[in-house]
Amino acid sequence: MSDYDASQVGQEKGDAAFMRERPYGASYEPTYSGALSFLRTRYTRDLTGADIAVTGIPFDLATTGRSGARFGPRGIRAASTNLAWDWPQGWDFNPLDKLAVIDAGDCVFDPGRPESWLEKMEEHARAILAEDTAMLTLGGDHFITYPLIRAHAAKYGPLSLIHFDAHSDTWEDEEGRIDHGTMFYHAKEQGLIVPERSIQLGLRTHNSKTHGFNMIRAPEFCRMEPDAIAKAVKEKVGDHPAYLTFDIDCLDPVYAPGTGTPCAGGPTTRQVLDVLRALEGVNIIGMDVVEVAPIYDVSEITSLAAATIAYQMLALYAAKHK
Repeated sequence: MSDYDASQVGQEKGDAAFMRERPYGASYEPTYSGALSFLRTRYTRDLTGADIAVTGIPFDLATTGRSGARFGPRGIRAASTNLAWDWPQGWDFNPLDKLAVIDAGDCVFDPGRPESWLEKMEEHARAILAEDTAMLTLGGDHFITYPLIRAHAAKYGPLSLIHFDAHSDTWEDEEGRIDHGTMFYHAKEQGLIVPERSIQLGLRTHNSKTHGFNMIRAPEFCRMEPDAIAKAVKEKVGDHPAYLTFDIDCLDPVYAPGTGTPCAGGPTTRQVLDVLRALEGVNIIGMDVVEVAPIYDVSEITSLAAATIAYQMLALYAAKHK
């Protein structure tokens, strides 16, 4: 079924994350019960036939402010139960009807061995990509995007970056440091991303160097129409393979208080959802939502925003690839 059918609520076997028989379609399991998976999709490490693997990287050891994003994947999954029965906003189809989506669980690493973190996260991503399964990753602090980009660039070549954030994350740094504010500098220096074919959206903190990245800063972003922002993104990115990363602190803290480095003066949830909807047609090959720290949240509004944004990403991918 594609449309909501109230008669189906509570009629499933329960625990759809483990009990559902097909990797397609919406779930009508009550939001307050059952085993958690993203959008109640099947929870499995078996990638056979999977178009998209949703996976978590519960890592926050690169934060420079408040920690707590290690609980982000769990928080986003829990909030997604409120969305599992419905279509993502603005679309005339449910991507779960078009894509075989699974929840592949979390990346596992030893927090006591920092020398292994990068390798473990990259290996996790490479193993999924090797099966021709795309990734939607739930963070975790924003450093996790660096090993993800390394894995995606190994498969697709140098990438365009579509980067929603309050911060540029391109502050210059010495080689080998782990920091959630410098990884895109390292990625650019290593040729993993192409700055002139990339764009950063919603920035509102100071960095004197752009390193060649295109930008629409928050004051301009908040004044522009979503279609105009999307047009600017498409003009810069073209049909180049693009990695889409959304730091939840791109949103104004009114809409996303549950994050480690909140920054006032950002866009609304409505604005970013409309921009994401207007990006239809961009050649997105990987995506993530990061920096959700549920311990600082209020009534799960940050986790819910992140889950809704991630659902929009699934629709974007489905519109291009299915």
